[in-house]
Amino acid sequence: MNRRSILTLLACMLALVPAGVLADAKLSGQPTSAEKPFISEITTDLNARFGSPDAAIKAGYMRYTNEDDTGAISYANRRWTSADAEHPSQLWYDVKGNLLGADYSVPYDAAHRPTKFNLDPSRWEKFGLHDHYGLVGSNGTTTYGATSPKKLTAIGADPDNPTPADLVKLGIAKSPSDVRFVWVFPAIWDVSIWVDGNPSGPFAEKNPNVKPVNPPKGDDSM
Repeated sequence: MNRRSILTLLACMLALVPAGVLADAKLSGQPTSAEKPFISEITTDLNARFGSPDAAIKAGYMRYTNEDDTGAISYANRRWTSADAEHPSQLWYDVKGNLLGADYSVPYDAAHRPTKFNLDPSRWEKFGLHDHYGLVGSNGTTTYGATSPKKLTAIGADPDNPTPADLVKLGIAKSPSDVRFVWVFPAIWDVSIWVDGNPSGPFAEKNPNVKPVNPPKGDDSM
């Protein structure tokens, strides 16, 4: 989510989710001296424990996106509260299965920007609530996508509890049996961190060393 995948998806939703994805721009992609110990800790630890997508899956993470425009594919544990450095809410990999980075998150509270892990509070971004799904694709593959709370509400569905039948009503799926998963991505405070030695810094938007193989062309489901 890495935030890259979410940013790609939410770019289509800014008019529908007023919260958007708005980050303070006062800091660079490089960590401050206070942030460096945390970055060093998670870079070593996450690469050791989650060196492949299989390791992430065994730990309870599930893939929920296609490759995004930064070359990242995101996996989430759907807990959304990162209690400590060992428990990022998301992990992201390139198409070859190399770990690129992680997201840490806490439920959104408009009155309190997080002050966790010695990260500057301005690092944390708000992601508005939206819903993700995976559909049965060809040859055993999964087609990933997302939709907005506004569209679900318009058909009388509950964005907090989306169902396969809701996707059929929206015309996204032909049958409930075509839906592998559908779940809500709640409103959160989130920070995304590259752990692959990004020369632009762990907080940079992109990594010049990671080239997308199949960059997205947009998501009409929004």
